[in-house]
Amino acid sequence: MSQLPNCPECQSSYTYEDRELFICPECGHEWNLAQEDDNPVYKDANGNVLNDGDTVTLIKDLKVKGSSTVLKVGTKVKNIRLVDGDHDIDCKIDGVGPMKLKSQFVKKV
Repeated sequence: MSQLPNCPECQSSYTYEDRELFICPECGHEWNLAQEDDNPVYKDANGNVLNDGDTVTLIKDLKVKGSSTVLKVGTKVKNIRLVDGDHDIDCKIDGVGPMKLKSQFVKKV
């Protein structure tokens, strides 16, 4: 019997391999085991893959913690850096300074 990994979503043992993807017939989840091992993939609000150095814009007004400043929708953020953690974008915003953002509140330009 083959030693295929269990599904990371539903833990089903009925997974099968299709080229480089593993597929779970119970929940329909597809994943690439090699991709999970290397680097995490960060995606914006629209599902586009983000990379270091990208330019993004905010899709929502965001309050800055500890300040009365609000970052407005459409604020452009250049030269982002991706980091591990809850706030996965490290950047510098003109007029505000260094900031950490969540990728779910930005879209790639």
